[in-house]
Amino acid sequence: MTAESRRIARVLLDSPLPQLDRLFDYALPAELGDVPIGVRVRVPLRTAGRVIDGYVVEIDTEDDADRPLSEVESVVSQVPVLPERTYRLARRAADRAAGSASDVLRLVIPKRQVRVEKAWTSDAPTPVPADDAVTSASSLIATYDHLEEVLEGAGRAAVEAIPVQHRGEPGWTALLASTATRMLAAGRSSILIVPDHRDLDLLLAALGSLVPPEAVVRYDSRQTNPDRYRSFLRSLEDAPCIVVGNRSAVYAPVRAGLVAVWDDGDPLLGEPLAPYINARDAALLRQEQEDSALLFVGHTRTTDVERLVAHGYLQDVRAARRVMPRVILSTPQEMDAPTAQRMPSSAFLSARNAASEGPVLVQVSRPGFAPSLVCAECRAPARCAHCGGPLGAKHRGAVPVCAWCGRGARAWTCPTCASTKLRLASSGSERTADELGKAFPGVRVIVADSAHPVEHVADKPALVVATRGAEPLAEGGYRAVVLLDGPRMLQAPDLRIGEACLRWWSNAAALAAPGAPIHLVGVDGTIARALATWNQSGYARAELAERAPLHMPPAARVALVEGSAAAVGRALAALQELALPSDAVLGPVPIESDDYPPRVRALVRFEYGAGVKVAATLRAAVVAEAVSNRRGKGKSTRSTLSVRLDILDPEL
Repeated sequence: MTAESRRIARVLLDSPLPQLDRLFDYALPAELGDVPIGVRVRVPLRTAGRVIDGYVVEIDTEDDADRPLSEVESVVSQVPVLPERTYRLARRAADRAAGSASDVLRLVIPKRQVRVEKAWTSDAPTPVPADDAVTSASSLIATYDHLEEVLEGAGRAAVEAIPVQHRGEPGWTALLASTATRMLAAGRSSILIVPDHRDLDLLLAALGSLVPPEAVVRYDSRQTNPDRYRSFLRSLEDAPCIVVGNRSAVYAPVRAGLVAVWDDGDPLLGEPLAPYINARDAALLRQEQEDSALLFVGHTRTTDVERLVAHGYLQDVRAARRVMPRVILSTPQEMDAPTAQRMPSSAFLSARNAASEGPVLVQVSRPGFAPSLVCAECRAPARCAHCGGPLGAKHRGAVPVCAWCGRGARAWTCPTCASTKLRLASSGSERTADELGKAFPGVRVIVADSAHPVEHVADKPALVVATRGAEPLAEGGYRAVVLLDGPRMLQAPDLRIGEACLRWWSNAAALAAPGAPIHLVGVDGTIARALATWNQSGYARAELAERAPLHMPPAARVALVEGSAAAVGRALAALQELALPSDAVLGPVPIESDDYPPRVRALVRFEYGAGVKVAATLRAAVVAEAVSNRRGKGKSTRSTLSVRLDILDPEL
């Protein structure tokens, strides 16, 4: 460096303001010494005399020492918490979603814990799984056609998990644990993504029997701040490890040799915070960047994954010998029976016989006793007089309670017919357990839902009434499974409700013992046949074919543009320069709210090939509105425009 040159740092500011989502140049004073790339720093802003946190993304020198630059005020820590590969992934993910890289990194990098950082050392030994664990893992991997090739060749695949238990564990946990063990033995790290804490605990248990404890890094919102930071620091080390976590773990800063996502159709894998990136999309971006193996594992196939399989981007991997659960559909006579017959005689007899031998699973749609009530005279839905929310009952004879505001309705009167009598309109898990308990005398009844979490049940006679997704794992598998409330589930106003129901039913069916009967009650048509023939990918292909002419996701991408009428109008006008089809924009339509100025929303449908230009245009519109809004008010105010890409269920 010559006398006229100086060191500069290009810093990404940790700010939610869209206009600050770029790299800023700061001079590095000599007294700071060597500043590694990726460290946290404190830098001044040119406005309001503020100092803000940021990350050093690049270090450079420049000859123009006369260019006016602010100086980096301090280095917060010498730990490089933002490796270059993590920044590139965050930048790509944010650009695809028309968001800010700092919003993505806020999900990735925990708050600094000084004591944890001081105690941390980066020279951890390389964990090695035992030879018998590697042999067991290789044996399980070999039961899937071409899976070995995908792992060794850094390929991409959609894997249909075998719907049976493997040595007392769910088949999918054994599969993910085996692939990660194989990678660890080869000296490479893995990232295993699961939707919720129950899945995470099951997967950790499966890994516990295969790899050393120090090889597993847990990414979990239930962790304390020190534990979360400790896990993050471990993933920065060169020693390979297995990262297990929920949606944000997909950004873990390890050098991944494998990224595997379980049950990618679960809505919990969609990030609820800006820029709203689904873990599935982030995993695809990561695989392209790092050339790692990528697996989407599930009992069902989402239309998003099936689209990639159809285009040849993902390989279709199935077991060499497929296992098909024994699914029994309702007969035409049972379908024509009165709706009051919730469980037909065939399912009832099957459950009663099986309950004498072991646990029986009954899946229901809702928790509680009676989630909804109606007027006993006119059958009008019972609503809260204060907020209009639905009334429900916690038990028979209980005072009705609003599901929204929690107020009791002791003196309820029907606004339609003036009746004061209520009728139970639906059965939740507790009411179903109460009714079945009378029909199964002497059999233990277990309720498993959000209020009564149950992880495992023993191999003893029992009746387990569980809500969708809360089904416990039964030792040896359930002797029978009864899937109730199917017609009610399918009535939800959701574009993907068919996919969701098939996923709920398939995951429950996979808990059955080999050959155990699985009764799908009250459902027919293509979705019932897909479950009975275990052809979930065929159902996904049919769904794709129906959505393609309508340009509905995932056949096309959809963006939601929301804000004031003027701001939305300017954003849509900017999109016109991209020559999108004439029917690409739906709306704008007004939003019912108390905001001023009134807000509107519009949907923009576009092909995947136009994604880069559409995202860049909408992002530029958001930045322009933010800058204009700040200048007009003289201070930071609420943005008048927001954008969200890849809406799964478009609804104006």
